[in-house]
Amino acid sequence: MSVKRFIDTNVLLYAYDLDAGSKREKALVLLSDALRSPAETAISVQVLQEFHVNFTRFGHSDEDAATLIQDLSIFHVVDNTLSLLRRSLEEKARWQLSLWDAMILAAARQSGASELLTEDFNPGQDYGGLRAVNPFT
Repeated sequence: MSVKRFIDTNVLLYAYDLDAGSKREKALVLLSDALRSPAETAISVQVLQEFHVNFTRFGHSDEDAATLIQDLSIFHVVDNTLSLLRRSLEEKARWQLSLWDAMILAAARQSGASELLTEDFNPGQDYGGLRAVNPFT
């Protein structure tokens, strides 16, 4: 499957952070656009896990987190697998990333996305055909 965009955790978290100001506004627009064309959007199990941990850390209930995860599962979800981990280790070595960022990059690449929406990578950098886009700059 090939999608247009892969959404990293921080975009999702900003959409639900009432204190995020303009970042929340931008994240809500991005999420709304993605929900209108879910077949063009991917996330990963890792993104959903990170979302749950951070969403509940900020005082939201497990039940609310589970409901949102179910809603976000409308997107193409890349599973955590051993083969994804192996590809992540290659991405880690090639780009000098943390393992967690390499997992995001490998999942985005597996989804066929051309854009990785995140503020955690070098904005505008081409990671071998996958361009990092910081939607908040």
